[in-house]
This record gives sequence, structure tokens and C-alpha cells, in this order.
Amino acid sequence: MSIDIKATQLDLTPALKAYVEEKIGALEKLLARFNAEGAVQVWVEVGRTTRHHHKGDVFRAEANVRLPHAVLRAEDDDFDVRVAVDRVRDKLKREIEKYKALQSP
Repeated sequence: MSIDIKATQLDLTPALKAYVEEKIGALEKLLARFNAEGAVQVWVEVGRTTRHHHKGDVFRAEANVRLPHAVLRAEDDDFDVRVAVDRVRDKLKREIEKYKALQSP
């Protein structure tokens, strides 16, 4: 599984990059059946929604997972980029479980 990370209006620090790779990479065990074919690709984008505001949901995380015959997507806005990444991971986990239920005979 390859994970591509993009930062928009935000510095992608090594700590943030490692955090995203750890959290989104944890989904790899759910995708092992599809990853054996090398068909799983993940694109993650983290960033600030605005430069002017300093309170509220100013951070955004979104992820797209390309699987055989489907693309799963999740996004979330929050006050902390790490919380947004955690919520995206949880949403993707639910989407992957739905996809796997449809794929099994």
C-alpha cells in the first residue's frame, strides 16, 4: 500500500507526516487481501481551510483509497489536524468494511 501525503497551507513536518503514515497505514491490515495484488493506493491531504481564522474547525483532512473497482473517500474538519486525521481513519475503516462485505460471496 502506498500512501501519498499532500499539505495545503500547512507545513508538512516530519512529525505530522509520521503521524499520518501511522494512522492511515493502520488500515493496511484491513486491505491485505487487495494489497497482495498491489492495487491499493492512498492519497491523503491535510491542511488549513483558512489563514485568517485561528479558532474553530480550521484544519481539514481528506483521504482517497483506490481499490479494485472502487474509490473510497473520507474527509473531516476539526480544530486539530491530528483529530481530523483520526476521524478520517475511522470513516475509512467503516467504508472498507462495507466494501469488503459487498465483495465477499
